[in-house]
Amino acid sequence: MQGASRKALVGLREQFPDSGDLTELSEQLYAVVTLLTGQASLRRALSDPATTSTTKLHVVDQLLESRLGAPALEIVRGAARARWSQPRDLVDSLEELAVDAALITAEGEGALDAVEDELFRFGRILDAEADLRAALTDRNLPADRKQQLLHRLLDGKVNPVTFRLLERAVLEPRGRTIETAIRDLSNLAAQRRSRLIAHVTSAVELTEAEQRDLGAALANTFEHEVRLQIVVDPALIGGLTVQVGDELIDASVARQLAEARRKLTGRSGKV
Repeated sequence: MQGASRKALVGLREQFPDSGDLTELSEQLYAVVTLLTGQASLRRALSDPATTSTTKLHVVDQLLESRLGAPALEIVRGAARARWSQPRDLVDSLEELAVDAALITAEGEGALDAVEDELFRFGRILDAEADLRAALTDRNLPADRKQQLLHRLLDGKVNPVTFRLLERAVLEPRGRTIETAIRDLSNLAAQRRSRLIAHVTSAVELTEAEQRDLGAALANTFEHEVRLQIVVDPALIGGLTVQVGDELIDASVARQLAEARRKLTGRSGKV
């Protein structure tokens, strides 16, 4: 997000509840996200800096006052009053707040770590099960069939908050891949703990001591608590890669071989 949108999201978070069961708030904000995603003209109207706040609030109240509870309505009204760099940022921010509300609910139940782990494990299942991924991302497969598939896979196995977040990621990805959507959810869960997530891919299993050392080194580098999510991929041959946010640290043998091959190819091309 650009500066204006980041500032607007910070302002919305300042009026956001920080405890309690916020399931209803999460669901209502998600419903608004669905509405705005499908109504481009409404999305533009609520984010247009040339439109007065009075007009925007009138639109929000006319459409949503009878459909939202007071907390959700006030957040949407705050979003309408704010200044956004682009229309999509308004919708992205409301979606992020919907996720926050779900995670706050999990945190209040002492289940935030479980939700974070379950999101990660589901992502690993998708990596391993190509047919499952294909079904859940098939645009021609009706939403109710995808819901049934998720229920068969996850009922009784994950926290209800995890299920709702994954259901949303599957049914309304909003242009993202399912992997990106799940990674975004994991990052937001980590933020609730004021920590970063390091997505580690290693050629071999890391021992507990190696994981502790890596976590400590990354925490020192990023000056922040870091939680490791580790995947083993023998294709790296040796070493590992670490991605924290947009920053990638590639210390794999595969990368070193590719770099050596590139240099050799470059030299041979000059002969």
